Amino acid sequence: MIGHMYFPLLLQPTKSFPSALLSLLLVMAVHSSRTVSLSRSQNCGTPLQQSLKLTRLIHKESVELIRTYKASQGALSELFCKSSSSEVPQPKISGLEPSERLLSVSSVLRSFLPHLRRVLEQQTDLQSPSSRLLTELSNVRNRSASLASVIGRLYQDLFPNLPAPEPPAGGPTQMPPPQNIFQQKVYGCVVLRRFKDFLLNVARELRTLKSRVCRTPPANTLLF
Repeated sequence: MIGHMYFPLLLQPTKSFPSALLSLLLVMAVHSSRTVSLSRSQNCGTPLQQSLKLTRLIHKESVELIRTYKASQGALSELFCKSSSSEVPQPKISGLEPSERLLSVSSVLRSFLPHLRRVLEQQTDLQSPSSRLLTELSNVRNRSASLASVIGRLYQDLFPNLPAPEPPAGGPTQMPPPQNIFQQKVYGCVVLRRFKDFLLNVARELRTLKSRVCRTPPANTLLF
């Protein structure tokens, strides 16, 4: 009699086993998804932080570079630094989606590199070899080439299923025709001024991208 009384009780856990197994599987799935989310956030944050740090550094150097450039160009530097040029890239970033805007950053940055090289070549002919301007120009140009590579890797990390960034459309960047000394001075200042503005836009874009793409789990999220 006693055995008959306890026998249904022994069957009780067996009836609840499927629901218990389902609960366990749900817990494992939640843990897995949160772990993947956290991993993606960490993988996303590291290259973005590197890009943002390098962008800020070059922007800081470009501000000082413009001061040095003006000081080395003579009395009319403030005047011709207000000029414009249709041959120098605009500091604008285009696109709607994060992938499009980061691709625009990469494209415009690569368009600026030949202009920075041209300014360095022109000023090498105009300045003494020990000129501070040449050192600063060379540093900004080299760091900018490194930034272009970092941005390219960042794009591939964030959007691995999209085509890798390519050189600007339309072939090599169009460069200005031969210039006299005054035109060179105007051109150099326009390039440096627009590039400084572009770097500021890039820093803002990377901060926005970080908030939109690299979302970290809430602080109170429970990781099993």
